[in-house]
Amino acid sequence: MKIIFHPDFLPRIDGTPAGDTGRLDPSLQILKQKYEKEFITPDLASIEAILRAHSQGHLDSIQYESGRGQSSLFRLARLAAGGAIQSADLAMEGEASFGLIRPPGHHASRNSCWGFCYFNNMSIALLHIRAKYKKNRAFILDFDLHTGDGNLNILRDYGKKGHKDYEILNPDAQNEEDYLEIVEQALNQAQPCDIIAASAGFDQGKEDWGHLLSPESYRKIGQLMKEFANDRCKGRRFAILEGGYNFHAMATNIEAFLEGFF
Repeated sequence: MKIIFHPDFLPRIDGTPAGDTGRLDPSLQILKQKYEKEFITPDLASIEAILRAHSQGHLDSIQYESGRGQSSLFRLARLAAGGAIQSADLAMEGEASFGLIRPPGHHASRNSCWGFCYFNNMSIALLHIRAKYKKNRAFILDFDLHTGDGNLNILRDYGKKGHKDYEILNPDAQNEEDYLEIVEQALNQAQPCDIIAASAGFDQGKEDWGHLLSPESYRKIGQLMKEFANDRCKGRRFAILEGGYNFHAMATNIEAFLEGFF
């Protein structure tokens, strides 16, 4: 098991809730206590890797924003994408991994972005796997409060009609029991795949914006992903951080998720 993190993710990134000061501090404190020897730092994603998911125009627009008073934004967005790539590489080697990264990415499409996102970390990581390992099929569980439209927009056209390479689940339910049932049923019915990955947003938490999921539910989701990986794709699994805005509750929920996931 590995946790991918860089100290440069800690300071304020931008004026959004995802880029606010102190967001990752409680999570880092808890995870360092439990997994201190498992931390590794990522490198910047290459421009080539980013352009598998995004247009040159979109990349240029993020670079332009960095030149308008947010000088570190482009670098940190590349660093988050690099953390996602490293998480995926470790998973392909059989090492379950979690990317404690920011900014998030699942609202970034090929030519645009919104929702506190800049580059689509998940799509960049999965298209990296496609290029490096020739592994084309993945199940993506996006349990963020908000549908990951960027994941869908970038990945949905890969594969043949009726046999998509990327199966993406954004669960939607009014209570925990139904939510977990949707996840479990989708995993049971999933097509064969090479890897399972999570766009792991924790803003569905009971003490966060969604007011829905308890730490026990996040632990169960982690367990379901681990069981699926061991049964269906040689243990290959990774997760990367998306949303989560009650910083202390997010830390508790990440800890619970990883107890099941690892």
